[in-house]
Amino acid sequence: MVGLMPPVEGLLHSAEQFDQAVNRVARASLGGTGSQDTVDLSAAAVALLQSRNSFDANTKVVKTADEMDQTLVNMVT
Repeated sequence: MVGLMPPVEGLLHSAEQFDQAVNRVARASLGGTGSQDTVDLSAAAVALLQSRNSFDANTKVVKTADEMDQTLVNMVT
């Protein structure tokens, strides 16, 4: 991901964290018996909320940057 804007990298990272948390919850609901299959659902819920909040924050950064660019273009033209 070299060369991407930090907010875009943050969006991708948040999406990856969300997918991982969802997969942990899905594996837990399948009733795994091994110790590695056991998941703390409260920790998974926190991870889901954190990834959602991070995604929202990065989305706002991208939106603000777009608005700033548009303002600059309007000032130049």
